[in-house]
Amino acid sequence: MSRPEALQLQLGWDIGGAHVKACLLQGGTLRDIAQWPCPLWQGMEHLAAALGQARSRWSGAWEAGVAHAATMTGEMVDLFEDRAEGVARIAGQLAEVLGPSLRLFDAGGGWRRPGEAGPGWRSIASANWQATARVLAARCGDGVLIDIGSTTTDLIPLRGGRVAAQGASDAERLATGELVYQGVVRTPLCALAPRVPWGGGGVNVMNEFFATTADVYRLTGELAASHDQAGTADGRGKDAQSTRQRLARMVGRDAADASAAEWLALARWWKEAQLREIGTQLARVAADARLPADAPVVGAGCGAFLAADLARRCGRPFLRYAEVALPAGGPDAALADWADVCAPAVSVALLACERE
Repeated sequence: MSRPEALQLQLGWDIGGAHVKACLLQGGTLRDIAQWPCPLWQGMEHLAAALGQARSRWSGAWEAGVAHAATMTGEMVDLFEDRAEGVARIAGQLAEVLGPSLRLFDAGGGWRRPGEAGPGWRSIASANWQATARVLAARCGDGVLIDIGSTTTDLIPLRGGRVAAQGASDAERLATGELVYQGVVRTPLCALAPRVPWGGGGVNVMNEFFATTADVYRLTGELAASHDQAGTADGRGKDAQSTRQRLARMVGRDAADASAAEWLALARWWKEAQLREIGTQLARVAADARLPADAPVVGAGCGAFLAADLARRCGRPFLRYAEVALPAGGPDAALADWADVCAPAVSVALLACERE
């Protein structure tokens, strides 16, 4: 790669507690996106491994002149004593691998060098939703971002071209309903409901880590295999029979105790339970922000299919992140799908390009 080509490259990074997401822009145009599993709670070596995979994929993106912009949520994992330590250690490892061009997204509206991560950790920590919302607000005016990922859901109101969230930190957003700690892959099913319908009546569920939401959406056929990257609750396969067995454990049974149709019906009930919870919080957020009734839902994340369902249920238009954030006639369909899934990584890259 020649130096002029390198100077046009901008990488965007979203360092999560379970995945690393990254995208490559060239001359402001999206060229590639990828996501790698990164169970950061098990050790920093997993971040190093994900960065190594990125380097193998984009070997020219470490040359002098290539710019890197990053946001993070991984500081929340219990590997770290507290969030301040998490921000500092993640920033330090990124700087060591990515080089001196790295800038960290600051929710206050600016950018910080890695060496500033310690004193500035509060505005760097878990700010990825701010990057996505800021990109969308500038492009769609009024709306509500629903970013449903593997672990969490962000519900962010947009009013008059600005981010209208009441909360800033995770703690504040949990209080306002703008952060719902549910996703479509890693959420334990026992967190969604204490009791489920079964056999014409009801049954209490087992409060054990026997199954996750990935099992639900794998059975319903809505979770793409490429987004189903987390390990299963029992460490066994992701085939239909193994998935049914995990659901069966939730109600004290085995997969052989019922038909495939009955287990699918139970999976669909779990989906409805999750939609009800997120829908309740969405109504609260929209009302608090006084969103116009016709303000669209902009869906992002590997659970954007749920965002589309929520839009239909509340009578709002539905748009995908990629069609709002990226120019018309931009990436192909496959790349646009990945842009939806990795919206914060794309957003920090776009914001960094706009800064330049």
